[in-house]
Amino acid sequence: MAAKPNTKPYPFKETPILFGEDAKRFMEEIENPVSVSDAERLAQEEAYAYLKSIALFPMP
Repeated sequence: MAAKPNTKPYPFKETPILFGEDAKRFMEEIENPVSVSDAERLAQEEAYAYLKSIALFPMP
C-alpha cells in the first residue's frame, strides 16, 4: 500500500515589513505602475486562453 501524502495545511508565514530603500522602491512602483501596450495585453490574453484550454484543473 502506498504512503498517504501529508495533506495537512501549514500556517502562513508572517509577511515581512519593508524598510529603507526597499520601502521607497516598493512605494514608487505601486504609485507609478508600468503601462502595458495593447499588443502585449492581447498576447497575454491569448496565452492565458491557450493555457486555460489545456489545463487539467479548473481556472477562472
